[in-house]
Amino acid sequence: MLNPNEHFEPLGNNIKIIVSDIHHFSTDTIILNYFCNAKKNDKVIELGTGCGTIPLLMKKDNKANEIIAVDIQEDACSLLERSIKHNNLENVTVINSDLKDLKGKVPFGYFDLVVCNPPYKENGTGLHNPHSGKKTARHEVECSLEDIVKVSSSLLNFGGRFCLCQRPERLTDILVLMRQYKIEPKRLRLVQQRLNKPPKLVLVEGRKGGKRGFMTTEETLMIENSQGEYSEEMLKVYGNYKEQL
Repeated sequence: MLNPNEHFEPLGNNIKIIVSDIHHFSTDTIILNYFCNAKKNDKVIELGTGCGTIPLLMKKDNKANEIIAVDIQEDACSLLERSIKHNNLENVTVINSDLKDLKGKVPFGYFDLVVCNPPYKENGTGLHNPHSGKKTARHEVECSLEDIVKVSSSLLNFGGRFCLCQRPERLTDILVLMRQYKIEPKRLRLVQQRLNKPPKLVLVEGRKGGKRGFMTTEETLMIENSQGEYSEEMLKVYGNYKEQL
């Protein structure tokens, strides 16, 4: 079942995910899942799912009634499909597609929650990894931030939520694009490694068709405490995955 470059990672509650040298997950992914806090009856779609960590975490926690996971990379989709089969999960559908080409493949105006952990670097900035899979995950070579926000607006039902994480330097772009495509920013949270470091991540939630004028800025999430150990909240973020840390 596993290829030589693949292995299982435990996520808790007897759920295991297949990861590879190219497609694996990071702390950012775990934090984004915690931030979006899917409800039990939500209809969820994740854009750029990679190996499918967020859908599996949602199923582990008995959240989200229906999940569609989209990725342009066939090998990433294969990992998730095999993880779903290994864990005997239901109501998780994998779609191997460019997110700009989803019309007719998934219902538009249907989802309660769209989640995305997008490439952090604009195309043309920074060093590109020579491996195409890693380059796609890190740079906007297959889609731009605008592409993501635009299609998310089309996928959401009225009042549905859009949640993503990004580098703080992209925050202005995020907020401008969300309003442009009728997703009103409603929650914002920064993530900081430790007290003497600047924020490394920003989490943003918007609502389709939401009223303008009120956005909650939540307390900064600290990954480490003053002793350099995981903070109390980070242990909560990891939940019953923490025994694997």
